[in-house]
Amino acid sequence: MKSAISYKRIWAVAYPIILGSMAQNLINFTDTAFLGRVGEIALGGGAFGGIFYLAVYMLGLGFGQGEQIVVARRYGENKPAEIGGVVNQSFLFLLGLSVLAFMILRFGSTVILNYGVKSEAVHKATTIFLEYRSFGIFFAFINVVFRSFYIGLGRTKIISYNTFLLAMVNIVFDYLLIFGKFGFPEMGIAGAAIASVMAEITAMIHFVVYTRFFVDVSEYRLFKELRLQYERMVRILKVAIPTMIQQFVSLSVWFAFFLFVEKLGNSALAVSNIIRSIYVILMVPIWGFATASNTLVSYLIGQGEQKQVMQLVYKIALLSIGSVFIIVLLSFWFSRDVLSIYTSDQTLIALGIPVIKVVSVGACLLSVGFVFLSGVAGTGKTNISLYLELVVLTMYVVYTYLVVDVFHGNVTQAWTAEWLYGFMIGVVSWSYLKTGRWKAHKI
Repeated sequence: MKSAISYKRIWAVAYPIILGSMAQNLINFTDTAFLGRVGEIALGGGAFGGIFYLAVYMLGLGFGQGEQIVVARRYGENKPAEIGGVVNQSFLFLLGLSVLAFMILRFGSTVILNYGVKSEAVHKATTIFLEYRSFGIFFAFINVVFRSFYIGLGRTKIISYNTFLLAMVNIVFDYLLIFGKFGFPEMGIAGAAIASVMAEITAMIHFVVYTRFFVDVSEYRLFKELRLQYERMVRILKVAIPTMIQQFVSLSVWFAFFLFVEKLGNSALAVSNIIRSIYVILMVPIWGFATASNTLVSYLIGQGEQKQVMQLVYKIALLSIGSVFIIVLLSFWFSRDVLSIYTSDQTLIALGIPVIKVVSVGACLLSVGFVFLSGVAGTGKTNISLYLELVVLTMYVVYTYLVVDVFHGNVTQAWTAEWLYGFMIGVVSWSYLKTGRWKAHKI
């Protein structure tokens, strides 16, 4: 990461993450496409189960983001031996957290769904999905440790290879287990959950093997002294806890959004699950550039180059919106064709076309907003990025409640909440970065 400020360097960090995200979201795409052929109930159950799983997974991913920020900072400070300590403590923490996450997914989800899901059929399908999907959280959290280590170092190509492998395994087992092909049992929504677990196990094995043979573990002191080190853990947690809360709350709010949408009927819920899958594809380059913003800002500060941070963030934002705009144009022109991949139901297709246009605009706003927000986190002021997002998410929930429950709007109008979120998160994050209050912060 010698020239972190150049467009070439930004792209070198971001594009493998984007490719990796494409493969990762191919899982979501195939799950939704396959379950759409099973029926509306399976589609709705997959939506709720997938979002609930992601909300819990975001606790681990949030901690991983904190790990990534600290690793990038130590790398910028040229302290490779300290990087292993960060990774080791992260491994121990996430191993413990995975047990708690499993309990929430396996047992706590039933209680939460009892209060939130109106349809008994969708409730049952969601419960079945999570019974199997919950076992994947152990492997998913271990993958977070490796992923954050490699992104923090800027060695992001391994991420794209790993997630491509994960996606391919998921597709194969989706086909075999959802529909019962080649002698495998026909398991429907349970098959989709098991396929995802198999994919996460494969990804973990790939990370372990790659690290063993292609990384100098002695240079970074990886997985040596695997014992709790209180002071080091506290330093990591100061950065990581706000990102954990932020990621969890963010996905929980999206889960709440789907609870609002479910009140509009099974068709509205089914089409929203399809749109969620499409929206995630629109978000792929955004997440790649947001991660680059997070990592490169921290690295740059580690080198003592705080004055270049705003210039760096502007360049990343420009690349981000340029990449998203191309995908948005395609989604506008071929919206009916895209929806036809997920369902042959013409009613759902007609319902989904205007929603695609709404989320396309939302993606453009988020392409800038997420880069600024990740820039705030990259400074190490993750508590500030948490406060900023909590304020905007509160607006998001209130807006959705007003549209659905008070004004009785339709599903297209409900999705305009993404416009409010994308615009406001960009405004508040940019405003904070401009103050420069983060420049003297140490992690």
